[in-house]
Amino acid sequence: MEIIAKHFNELSASELHEIYKLRIEIFVVEQNCPYQDVDDYDKDAYHVYAKDESGIIACARVLPVGRYDCVSIGRVVSKKRRQGVATKLLNECIKVAKEKLQAKEIIVGAQIYCKSLYEGVGFVGLGDEYLEDGIPHTHLKNTLF
Repeated sequence: MEIIAKHFNELSASELHEIYKLRIEIFVVEQNCPYQDVDDYDKDAYHVYAKDESGIIACARVLPVGRYDCVSIGRVVSKKRRQGVATKLLNECIKVAKEKLQAKEIIVGAQIYCKSLYEGVGFVGLGDEYLEDGIPHTHLKNTLF
Protein backbone atom coordinates (compact mmCIF):
# COMPACT_ATOMS: atom_id res chain seq x y z
CA MET A 1 0.00 0.00 0.00
CA GLU A 2 1.18 3.48 -0.88
CA ILE A 3 -0.10 6.76 0.56
CA ILE A 4 0.02 9.82 -1.69
CA ALA A 5 -0.78 13.48 -0.98
CA LYS A 6 -1.47 15.96 -3.77
CA HIS A 7 -3.11 19.34 -4.02
CA PHE A 8 -6.26 19.34 -6.16
CA ASN A 9 -4.34 21.05 -8.98
CA GLU A 10 -1.81 18.19 -9.04
CA LEU A 11 -4.33 15.35 -9.34
CA SER A 12 -4.77 13.63 -12.67
CA ALA A 13 -8.27 13.24 -14.05
CA SER A 14 -8.02 9.51 -13.32
CA GLU A 15 -7.00 10.06 -9.67
CA LEU A 16 -9.80 12.56 -9.14
CA HIS A 17 -12.30 10.19 -10.73
CA GLU A 18 -11.24 7.33 -8.41
CA ILE A 19 -11.43 9.59 -5.35
CA TYR A 20 -14.92 10.81 -6.22
CA LYS A 21 -16.04 7.30 -7.11
CA LEU A 22 -14.90 5.97 -3.70
CA ARG A 23 -16.47 8.82 -1.75
CA ILE A 24 -19.81 8.41 -3.51
CA GLU A 25 -19.66 4.60 -3.14
CA ILE A 26 -19.37 4.87 0.64
CA PHE A 27 -20.97 8.17 1.66
CA VAL A 28 -23.88 8.25 -0.78
CA VAL A 29 -24.62 4.65 -1.80
CA GLU A 30 -23.50 2.51 1.18
CA GLN A 31 -24.71 4.96 3.81
CA ASN A 32 -27.84 5.73 1.79
CA CYS A 33 -27.26 9.45 2.23
CA PRO A 34 -27.93 11.53 -0.88
CA TYR A 35 -26.01 14.79 -0.55
CA GLN A 36 -23.69 16.97 -2.61
CA ASP A 37 -20.34 15.26 -1.96
CA VAL A 38 -18.34 17.15 -4.58
CA ASP A 39 -18.06 20.79 -3.53
CA ASP A 40 -15.90 23.85 -4.07
CA TYR A 41 -13.77 23.03 -1.01
CA ASP A 42 -12.20 20.19 -3.01
CA LYS A 43 -10.42 22.74 -5.22
CA ASP A 44 -8.56 24.24 -2.22
CA ALA A 45 -7.72 20.91 -0.58
CA TYR A 46 -4.82 18.55 -0.39
CA HIS A 47 -6.16 15.11 -1.24
CA VAL A 48 -4.51 12.24 0.59
CA TYR A 49 -5.17 8.75 -0.66
CA ALA A 50 -4.04 5.18 -0.16
CA LYS A 51 -3.77 2.82 -3.08
CA ASP A 52 -2.85 -0.76 -3.64
CA GLU A 53 -2.89 -3.06 -6.66
CA SER A 54 -6.69 -2.64 -6.91
CA GLY A 55 -6.56 1.17 -7.02
CA ILE A 56 -7.53 3.82 -4.48
CA ILE A 57 -8.78 2.16 -1.29
CA ALA A 58 -8.98 5.16 1.07
CA CYS A 59 -8.96 8.93 0.82
CA ALA A 60 -9.40 12.17 2.72
CA ARG A 61 -8.98 15.87 2.15
CA VAL A 62 -7.06 18.45 4.16
CA LEU A 63 -8.59 21.91 3.97
CA PRO A 64 -6.89 25.21 4.71
CA VAL A 65 -8.45 27.72 7.09
CA GLY A 66 -11.73 28.89 5.61
CA ARG A 67 -14.45 26.38 6.17
CA TYR A 68 -13.42 26.41 9.84
CA ASP A 69 -11.24 28.76 11.89
CA CYS A 70 -8.38 26.27 11.61
CA VAL A 71 -7.17 23.60 9.21
CA SER A 72 -9.57 20.68 8.89
CA ILE A 73 -9.62 17.10 7.68
CA GLY A 74 -12.72 15.72 6.05
CA ARG A 75 -14.25 13.22 3.64
CA VAL A 76 -12.25 10.42 5.31
CA VAL A 77 -13.24 7.09 3.80
CA SER A 78 -11.74 3.63 3.50
CA LYS A 79 -12.86 0.50 1.66
CA LYS A 80 -10.69 -1.66 3.90
CA ARG A 81 -11.84 -1.38 7.48
CA ARG A 82 -10.21 -2.45 10.73
CA GLN A 83 -6.91 -3.04 8.95
CA GLY A 84 -5.09 0.16 9.96
CA VAL A 85 -5.54 1.86 6.59
CA ALA A 86 -7.56 4.81 7.93
CA THR A 87 -5.10 5.34 10.79
CA LYS A 88 -2.18 5.53 8.34
CA LEU A 89 -4.21 7.84 6.12
CA LEU A 90 -5.05 10.17 9.03
CA ASN A 91 -1.43 10.28 10.19
CA GLU A 92 -0.44 11.38 6.68
CA CYS A 93 -3.22 13.99 6.70
CA ILE A 94 -1.85 15.39 9.96
CA LYS A 95 1.63 15.53 8.41
CA VAL A 96 0.26 17.36 5.35
CA ALA A 97 -1.61 19.81 7.61
CA LYS A 98 1.59 20.62 9.50
CA GLU A 99 3.97 20.76 6.54
CA LYS A 100 1.84 22.26 3.78
CA LEU A 101 -0.59 24.41 5.76
CA GLN A 102 1.47 25.17 8.90
CA ALA A 103 -1.42 23.93 11.05
CA LYS A 104 -1.24 24.46 14.79
CA GLU A 105 -4.54 22.68 15.31
CA ILE A 106 -6.87 20.59 13.17
CA ILE A 107 -10.61 20.11 13.46
CA VAL A 108 -12.75 17.25 12.13
CA GLY A 109 -16.48 16.67 12.01
CA ALA A 110 -16.63 12.91 12.46
CA GLN A 111 -19.39 10.37 12.32
CA ILE A 112 -19.93 9.13 15.88
CA TYR A 113 -19.06 5.53 15.08
CA CYS A 114 -15.60 6.72 13.91
CA LYS A 115 -14.83 8.81 17.01
CA SER A 116 -12.34 6.29 18.44
CA LEU A 117 -10.40 6.28 15.15
CA TYR A 118 -9.75 10.02 15.51
CA GLU A 119 -9.01 9.74 19.22
CA GLY A 120 -6.38 7.13 18.35
CA VAL A 121 -4.41 9.73 16.40
CA GLY A 122 -4.65 12.50 18.99
CA PHE A 123 -8.03 14.17 18.51
CA VAL A 124 -10.22 15.05 21.49
CA GLY A 125 -13.96 15.74 21.55
CA LEU A 126 -15.20 19.32 21.49
CA GLY A 127 -18.86 19.06 22.30
CA ASP A 128 -22.19 17.47 21.76
CA GLU A 129 -23.39 15.28 18.96
CA TYR A 130 -25.18 16.85 16.03
CA LEU A 131 -26.94 15.53 12.97
CA GLU A 132 -25.43 16.10 9.55
CA ASP A 133 -27.37 14.65 6.64
CA GLY A 134 -29.27 12.52 9.15
CA ILE A 135 -26.10 10.90 10.56
CA PRO A 136 -24.86 11.58 14.14
CA HIS A 137 -21.55 13.50 14.13
CA THR A 138 -19.28 15.24 16.61
CA HIS A 139 -16.44 17.74 16.32
CA LEU A 140 -12.96 16.79 17.49
CA LYS A 141 -9.75 18.81 17.59
CA ASN A 142 -6.07 17.92 17.52
CA THR A 143 -3.72 20.57 18.93
CA LEU A 144 -0.29 20.09 17.40
CA PHE A 145 2.90 20.82 19.30
